[in-house]
Amino acid sequence: MDAAATLYQIAKSLVLPPANLLIIAAIGILLLRRWPTGARWILIAAWFSLYALSTPFVAGALQLVAGTDKPVDPERLKTAQAIVILGGGLRIDAPEYGGDTLARLTLERTRYGARLARGTGLPVMVAGGRPVHANRSEAEVMRDVLEQEFGVPVRWVESSSRDTHENARNAAALLAPLEIRRVALVMHGFDVHRAVAEFRNAGFDVIPAPTVLPQAGVETVADLLPHATALLGSYYALYELIGFFVQQVR
Repeated sequence: MDAAATLYQIAKSLVLPPANLLIIAAIGILLLRRWPTGARWILIAAWFSLYALSTPFVAGALQLVAGTDKPVDPERLKTAQAIVILGGGLRIDAPEYGGDTLARLTLERTRYGARLARGTGLPVMVAGGRPVHANRSEAEVMRDVLEQEFGVPVRWVESSSRDTHENARNAAALLAPLEIRRVALVMHGFDVHRAVAEFRNAGFDVIPAPTVLPQAGVETVADLLPHATALLGSYYALYELIGFFVQQVR
């Protein structure tokens, strides 16, 4: 399973920016002597794509396509039976924490899930398996952070899943016998469509509860200038869009 996970990570890196655009640019360079006109257009396309994906404007637009900018509906939240918080990665062997700890995406979701739990009193499930080279699962680390740092008890720990599809199936196996079907699902704004679809396919009535909502539009000239965080945002959005396409095919 570790070998398969490693191959998956390599494949994901190669098909998403910036690696895919660097590969395209390398092809253009190799073709310069044999096909100079076409090679130049390939290089221009790679450069322009990298520039565009690095701007906050394009990153925000892509994240809106992949997700939503709408926060949780307070009225629907009142009807939920439980809160499910999805993992989003770990920092492996963080020396300042003495071991594995939450990566940024998981920490943002965990913090928001804690806020919702305190405001509603709903029971909490955390979901996420053990990444390659990690000593514990995402769910176990999330539980510890929720209970020890945020003071929020965790009722269920789903720690054997490898992706959102398995998050949903395993969560259904735990909650369906308890007749819990309506859940507030905590994820990021950029992955709402795919995550909600997986949980609905597993039989849940899903109340989306996204955090870090994307923003599109041009407010200042900085929104049209390249930035590393914007490229990361485009990376997340394209990953979700590809995942949603694969989900629909599957």
